[in-house]
Amino acid sequence: MAETRRRLRSSTVVLGGMGVLAAALSACGSDPDRRCVDRDSYDYINGYKVVADKNCKSSGSTSASIGKSRTNADWYYDADVSNGYADYGTFSRSEAVDRGGFGCSGSGSGGG
Repeated sequence: MAETRRRLRSSTVVLGGMGVLAAALSACGSDPDRRCVDRDSYDYINGYKVVADKNCKSSGSTSASIGKSRTNADWYYDADVSNGYADYGTFSRSEAVDRGGFGCSGSGSGGG
């Protein structure tokens, strides 16, 4: 009976450890969350206005036309998004990746 319990516990530990390892590896390998924002729309209270993804190009910022106005659109990474605005993120993809997740090496610093 004690032998059965011991086997059960050790297999639970192995399976649990594999789950933690899988979560850590997937967190390190995934792209950071990003939103397309208008860099010229910063509001002290709300942050940057989120615009349609089509206004951002993967290579960086672009000046796109929205209606009659032009926007300086760029990807904004790891931001808090609320009511169509994004704040507390970074425009640097490499900085967003360096922040990492569980099990990733990085500075762990906040950005802005």
